Amino acid sequence: MALELTSLFGPRRDDTVGTMAQGLQGSEILRIAAEIRELVAQGRQVCNLTVGDFDPRHFPIPQALASGITAGLAAGETNYPPSDGMPALRQAVQRFYERALGLKYPLESVLITAGARPIIYGVFRTVLNPGDTVVYPVPSWNNNHYVHMMGARPVEVKTDAALGFMPTVEQLAPHLSEARLLCLCSPLNPTGTMISPEALRDIGQRVLAENRRREAAGARPLLVLFDQIYWTLTFGERRHVTPLELVPELAPYTVFVDGISKAFAATGVRVGWALGPPSIISRMKDVLGHVGAWAPKAEQVAVARFLDDTSAMSTFLDAMRQHLNERLVALHQGFTAMREAGLPVRSIEPQGAIYLSVQFNLVGRGALRTNTDIRKLLLERAGFALVPFQAFGLQEDTGWFRLSVGAVSMEEIRAALPRVEAVLREVAG
Repeated sequence: MALELTSLFGPRRDDTVGTMAQGLQGSEILRIAAEIRELVAQGRQVCNLTVGDFDPRHFPIPQALASGITAGLAAGETNYPPSDGMPALRQAVQRFYERALGLKYPLESVLITAGARPIIYGVFRTVLNPGDTVVYPVPSWNNNHYVHMMGARPVEVKTDAALGFMPTVEQLAPHLSEARLLCLCSPLNPTGTMISPEALRDIGQRVLAENRRREAAGARPLLVLFDQIYWTLTFGERRHVTPLELVPELAPYTVFVDGISKAFAATGVRVGWALGPPSIISRMKDVLGHVGAWAPKAEQVAVARFLDDTSAMSTFLDAMRQHLNERLVALHQGFTAMREAGLPVRSIEPQGAIYLSVQFNLVGRGALRTNTDIRKLLLERAGFALVPFQAFGLQEDTGWFRLSVGAVSMEEIRAALPRVEAVLREVAG
């Protein structure tokens, strides 16, 4: 007879966990997802634009990659890989960066992990001491949570919609002299916008000047975490640039965050990589080795082969960009038409990633006081699910939301836009 344990646990007690865990905020996106699942279970029609993920029905991973994983499992690639990654994959990433980005790294600069999240955590854990200052723009993804877990000091730099929510050197400069880590991301989650080469060059030059000052003073350098997990997904005339392309002398201070999760619609395959100074990468390997954050071996073998198949990769990415852009443009054009008709909504033209920034200017209309009120109105009345920028560190109720298109069809978008327009007309009427 099994021992029934439920009655022994009693009410939840906060004193059973440490202060870090007590103060850690859960994911707002996951909380919203639970609401959506409940509505769908009730039979409601919902256009779900909340998750930064891909529905395999619309965005399957490359067939060559899937076949490679299957072959790897069949070949017995099921034991532990090296803690820094399979040599074949590290070499393939090395070739990929030289070929596609013009960056020729030594092999000891490449670290393979189970997706991009361990890289971000690994950088924070490896370079920061408790109380160190981390500077990052808002809105941005999860920097606030990693800062909390490290006991670091956050400096949040609020950005402007007029500049696509991208930071400028003027906004960042006052905080760089006290910072240990600067976190940047382009294309940006949650906005789907990209930093301009001019702005990134200005920031890079300011970081370099700060580090020359510190070197003369014998102080620890200012490091840059550059998250470019979406860099292969850009649209129109926009071109992704890296800090090192613009300011090569930043190489000793910059760690890249990258991987296959977004580029190949492979969020569940869990293969990511970091590239940076060997002095940082070697210690990150040790930190993450203790966490067990390595990617599965069969997946590593398959990704190594796929990265070297330039024709298959190019064909896949061309189709991927086309399908994502189709969805993003449909939403942007729909909201632009509503705005031209006098409705209180606007969006920023999509530039990269899988996201669209949309502002519903409804705060103060009727009983609508917060972004949460707007979100619930659109979900309940239009079956339109989206995430407020509060989930990305921007606290003000300005009506800005992230829309993610990786898990919806064109048919769902076309069906949802008239429902949203009807709600806006009623509220604004």
